[in-house]
Amino acid sequence: MTELQKIYSPEKFRIQGHQIIDLMSDYLLSTEKDASKTISWVEPESQYTYWKKNFEEIGLDDPIALFKNVLERSINVHHKKYMGHQIAVVPPVMGLSAMMISILNNGMGVYEMGMTGNSMERVVIENIIEKIGFTKNASGFVVTGGTVGNLTAILAARAAVSDIWNKGNGDQKFAILVSAESHYSIDRAVRILGMGEDSVFKIPVNNNFQINSESLEEVYQKAMGENRKVICLIGCSCTTATGSYDDLTFLGNFCQDKKIWFHVDGAHGGPVIYSEKYKSLVKGIEMADSVIIDFHKMMMTPSLSTALIFKRNSQSFQTFSQHAEYLWRDEDHHDWYNSGMRTLECTKSMSILNVYTLFKMYGEKIFEENVNVLFGLAKSFAELLEKSGDFELPILPQSNIVCFRYIPQGFNNNKLNIFIRKELVKDGQFYIVQATLNNTIYLRVSLMNPLTGVEELEQLITLIKKIAINYEE
Repeated sequence: MTELQKIYSPEKFRIQGHQIIDLMSDYLLSTEKDASKTISWVEPESQYTYWKKNFEEIGLDDPIALFKNVLERSINVHHKKYMGHQIAVVPPVMGLSAMMISILNNGMGVYEMGMTGNSMERVVIENIIEKIGFTKNASGFVVTGGTVGNLTAILAARAAVSDIWNKGNGDQKFAILVSAESHYSIDRAVRILGMGEDSVFKIPVNNNFQINSESLEEVYQKAMGENRKVICLIGCSCTTATGSYDDLTFLGNFCQDKKIWFHVDGAHGGPVIYSEKYKSLVKGIEMADSVIIDFHKMMMTPSLSTALIFKRNSQSFQTFSQHAEYLWRDEDHHDWYNSGMRTLECTKSMSILNVYTLFKMYGEKIFEENVNVLFGLAKSFAELLEKSGDFELPILPQSNIVCFRYIPQGFNNNKLNIFIRKELVKDGQFYIVQATLNNTIYLRVSLMNPLTGVEELEQLITLIKKIAINYEE
């Protein structure tokens, strides 16, 4: 048997599969018992040197040793004290569905390759369409992350007013209106499209970091005054830094009045459509022309997987209309089952299996419970901070994101909070990040783990105060 034949051995896979399940189960158990750190910090160059040396030691017959090293040197998002970036804490069953995706390796560009995936995708998308409040004329598909989703939506907005896809830019000058707190992927998408950074018109925010309704008309008129065609207004549900939800009803009415495309970036906060308690935060979302929702954030699936929904089915096909005889026979025929007709990706992963598995096992109530638990936890944390003294919150949390800073008297509080964050990472018990709001440094948590409790939040507050004692100007 050749070496190439050996690596495809089902029996070897069976043995190694059992070992990796045992390894990951022990890993999750140690996390559950708080017997490990959230992060074991290593400086970048030291980390690189380690893996460079490891890479040169080829000929590994058993991958378990490698996987153990990866676990020890990676951040532990399943830890109850992980409160950093907006990334899902996936249920263990996702490891099994992800394995299926990898082994099957069915691309979804054309139906023959993605029969199951494209069908599952339509079923899930139709569920989201109903929750948003769109009609049956709506349609959508899954893309690889929110950045691709926002890019595709802006492409669709531009395609609705110009045939740049076929004829090029010409002398047309466009404008995109966005919140000053919008995700950086919006600015990046506009640059990728060759429209230039001066095509992005940022709308000031109010004290709650939402689009300031009084400033919107002024920014619109500024864009028009520069002889630009305003093609899109983007609402945030919610913002990355503070978790603030824009007033979608107001924005939707504005777009209808001006006859411009309304896109909602619901990458993080969109799943509140499943929560009776919090769905009012996206009131007006049904007025949007397009919406994105990440499965790999509040819907608990592995990265990257994002739903992109269009109010009108035809516009989901308009963006990437292209002739390709070897893939499909007719570019003008709207085949929902040929994913490559509508997406930037052709050989797209069957990531839909992850969220479909959760729907199948637990129903949509699991997403409601996740949203309710995490949003409620953020409110509890805000209350703890207010009671603890010497803490300041820029706003009360609308979502599961909380910004705060420690402000004992007599200190440069920006430098103090930067110090606290660095020391927390070095300590490794907790992992949190920071945000700059109005030139002020805040500590920031995204509460993504539904197993995190008030006890961990109280411990974080205690540790922050303890670290601050050692701070020197």
